Amino acid sequence: MSRHFSITMKNKLIEKKALDFRQKQGLNGRESIHLESLLQNLGVVTLFKPMSTNFSGMAIKVSSAEEINRFMLVNSNHTLGRQHFTICHELYHLFIQEHFSFATCNTGTFSGKDKEEYNADIFAAYLLMPHDGIINLVGWDEIDVKDGISMETVLKIEQYFSCSRTALVFRLQELGLISKEYAEKLKANPKNDAILYGFDTKLYEKGNADRYLGDYGLVAKELYDAEKISESHYYELMSDLGVKFE
Repeated sequence: MSRHFSITMKNKLIEKKALDFRQKQGLNGRESIHLESLLQNLGVVTLFKPMSTNFSGMAIKVSSAEEINRFMLVNSNHTLGRQHFTICHELYHLFIQEHFSFATCNTGTFSGKDKEEYNADIFAAYLLMPHDGIINLVGWDEIDVKDGISMETVLKIEQYFSCSRTALVFRLQELGLISKEYAEKLKANPKNDAILYGFDTKLYEKGNADRYLGDYGLVAKELYDAEKISESHYYELMSDLGVKFE
């Protein structure tokens, strides 16, 4: 079995897991995901904090006999499109990866140096931008011509799925819809492309600083009351939410 064939089959298995995950959440293979609602429905405590450029996020999974607690940290200094990809990447760690407990991540590199980081990137791409959903937004006349997908269609797809240009280019290349040369051209300046074609630019800007989703504060208080964390640690956790103590 060739290495390329092995990678292709492995990616197909991950794609199936992504589609199964979508189905379990009541999503079909064409619609976009409202990630904030999904995180709340899954009970994933999520915190957005400004961090260094090469740090995308972190995931923590704590299991006990009674319950499983899942936590996610996302870099709010990244563009919203990249944040969305990071969220899907961390969902792989929290719900798909076996024997997972903790990971810090630099997402969207699609590097094979770390097996599970690569798997998480692939899963995120498939979860965020399913095959049928992309094909449904591309015209047949664009598919029939090499590199025939227009900039307007590229923008339409990434706006619909709220994804980063890097992640979308990866998917379009993988689907054989664009060449490596055209991919590099598309990566140049997505925000400027959006401006030129009259699309909203929020997706290409950073945001969500110091936001949180879920019962972060409640969990911190329960841990403190159960004497599982110290008072200073509790204050530190709550300060992340902007709570100031006298």
